[in-house]
Amino acid sequence: MQEDFRLIIDLVSVFAVAACGGLFAALLRQPVLLGYIIGGMVVGPTGLGLIKELIQVETLAQFGVAFLLFALGVEFSFNELKKVQAIALGGGAAQITLTILVTVGICGLTGAWGTLPAKGVFLGGILSLSSTAVVLKCLMERNETETIHGQVMLGILVVQDLALGLMLAVLPALHQPGEAIGIAVLTALLRIGLFAAGAVVAGIWLIPPLLRLFARTESQELFLLGVVALCLSIALLTAYLGLSIEMGAFVAGLMISEVEYADQTLTYVESLRDIFASLFFVSIGMLIDPLFLWNNIELILGLVALVLIGKFLIITPLVMLFRYPLRTALIVGLGLSQIGEFSFVLASEGQALGLVSRHIYLLILGTTAVTLVLTPFLLSLVPILFNWGESIPWLKPYLSGEGKPIDVAEELPLKDHVIVCGYGQVGRNLVKLLLSHQLPVIVIDQLESRIQQLREAGIPYVYGNCVSFHVLDTAGVNNARALAIALPDPMSSRVCLKRALELYPELNVVVRANHDKHIEVLYQLGAREVVQPEFEASLEMSTHILTNVGLSLAVVQREVQQIRNRHYFDLRPEQSASEVSRDLRQATQDLNGRWYPLPTGSPLIGMTLEEADMRYLTGVSLMAIRRAGGEEIDYPDMGKMLEDGDRLLVVGSDEELAALDEFALGKAAVPGEHSACQWVKLSSDSPVLGKTLIDLDIRNQYGIQVQAIRREGKFIRLPDLAIKLQVYDQVLLCGSLPSLNQIEQLFIPVNTVPLSIPIVKAGEAEALKEYLQMDSLLD
Repeated sequence: MQEDFRLIIDLVSVFAVAACGGLFAALLRQPVLLGYIIGGMVVGPTGLGLIKELIQVETLAQFGVAFLLFALGVEFSFNELKKVQAIALGGGAAQITLTILVTVGICGLTGAWGTLPAKGVFLGGILSLSSTAVVLKCLMERNETETIHGQVMLGILVVQDLALGLMLAVLPALHQPGEAIGIAVLTALLRIGLFAAGAVVAGIWLIPPLLRLFARTESQELFLLGVVALCLSIALLTAYLGLSIEMGAFVAGLMISEVEYADQTLTYVESLRDIFASLFFVSIGMLIDPLFLWNNIELILGLVALVLIGKFLIITPLVMLFRYPLRTALIVGLGLSQIGEFSFVLASEGQALGLVSRHIYLLILGTTAVTLVLTPFLLSLVPILFNWGESIPWLKPYLSGEGKPIDVAEELPLKDHVIVCGYGQVGRNLVKLLLSHQLPVIVIDQLESRIQQLREAGIPYVYGNCVSFHVLDTAGVNNARALAIALPDPMSSRVCLKRALELYPELNVVVRANHDKHIEVLYQLGAREVVQPEFEASLEMSTHILTNVGLSLAVVQREVQQIRNRHYFDLRPEQSASEVSRDLRQATQDLNGRWYPLPTGSPLIGMTLEEADMRYLTGVSLMAIRRAGGEEIDYPDMGKMLEDGDRLLVVGSDEELAALDEFALGKAAVPGEHSACQWVKLSSDSPVLGKTLIDLDIRNQYGIQVQAIRREGKFIRLPDLAIKLQVYDQVLLCGSLPSLNQIEQLFIPVNTVPLSIPIVKAGEAEALKEYLQMDSLLD
């Protein structure tokens, strides 16, 4: 068979096995790249041996990583890189250095490398690199490339990729005296410096006019061809200079990211990126020898554990040293604990230079492959691990984002201000508009570069993680007029929303939805309004067009508002029930979602969700109902009635779920047709100050139950009878309407205007939504 035709058959086989493996993994709800790798193992030379032109396939697979990093560079941009430049440069360099030093030390203590310390340096270099391709693919699948932990990981990975060129230059000199190594390092640094200078010059004066010339032809094919040629040319140049092809592709993307055609370029290249990236992951699978793995399974699993734990213990403290929260540090540590695909390159070079034997090379290969396969599972387990950790009392303050603010502006508005979480493009525009109307604003962000912009502009800020109770409390959530959440991370948006409402249930919260599948989740969690940028752009464009063709502006605005009121349902793509259910599971996975069986004989049975109002009285958010007959109702409306045998998918902390159990069993007050609840705020001259609930004995005398006490932003649900009432406590009283009117004088002194929150009936939905909000129990 002709060689070129054999290559075509091999490529068809690779793409076919990638599609089958990816489909199999997707059906099992696993990362598709895991299916690609396993598919490569099946058809590779150590599997069925279907691939004959292995070298040619591996060469083409390099395009996959090149396009993957090129697209990353286009999306990342120099401005994004600056946000994490401290942790990327300082942390990345420190991580590589520490990994090498620790590896050399361990090799020296164990005598693993005999009398040649250079072998320890070589192994340390291999272990120090993490997988840009795998981590990037996982972040893209989870929509986390713009999150803080995503940017930190990508910043460190960029530095590791740069270091690869330095390692390849030093590798041949490891057998030589120290001065030869020094010369090799200086030569490599000189090449990197020259390439960086050339990239800056090309990015300013050559790339923009070249892209404009291609764009002027108005030919999509020609524009794509020019972009691909540019990407691969720069990649080949870096290879010629002794750097990696992948590094050149990334720099090419960075250069294009600053041009006005960046979005257009990314749109054209994404398809090529995905196709060739699958080829790359299959080629990794073809390098793995399943038989060797099986024969050395114990040793390889031990090495895998040692690598994962060791790199985690090195990276996590480093990230914390750069003043990132523990939660971010843990995610970054887990995400970068594998050995990268570029380590294959180093291992091959080391074997050729005689630094390692064939057996050691295969061990390195097997360990690397297993860590790559485990990485998607580790990242998918992160929310589950955090939920488990938050269930442990002494761990909860560290994992729940309760970090204290790093810095606070000298003067913060005290009340009636608007809090903006996130100072990206959306946040900046929002702040600018609010300030133009002389509204007091406080911005929360955890990037030093953005905080510096706020300092220079004189805008009040809180430097910290907006999911932290301490940070939200410092920003004055309890006295704020509104909260706007403009974060790129869907998980942080959901957690921030829930915790803000725990501190101030009546708060008016507006949230940016990153995707249409997040809209209903945010509404169910208590957002007053959810804004989806793509849908809003569609509405504004249609408003402009419809009014210009003669329709009445009032009519158009009314229709647009109706679409917003229906949560953009008119614009959303149709989804099957299984797709909606799948998206719901993914969203609730990050929020401690659980199925709760409604107890038999519960007073909630027969009540509508509007009447029960569980979220406002227990803190849990109801996401779905599964009937006894198997029917599932996702995102139920307030008119749905609870039935015997229902299982409820609820989201909340362990304390909130415990409160739901009390509520469903009838141990806590359940407002009925002739009962209500009322918030009462104790002033400095309230008659009940200093008294305990035992002293008042209002349950026996009046049939009134103290459902909860809100004290200094914290909630005490179903308080102990021995608790003493303090000034400014807000007490939630539940019972019959006449009794509430009768008992009011015990809490509020004569001639004092009562709290603006009136007595409300449980059946009055709007009043309940506005006033009866109980969201969390904080220790």
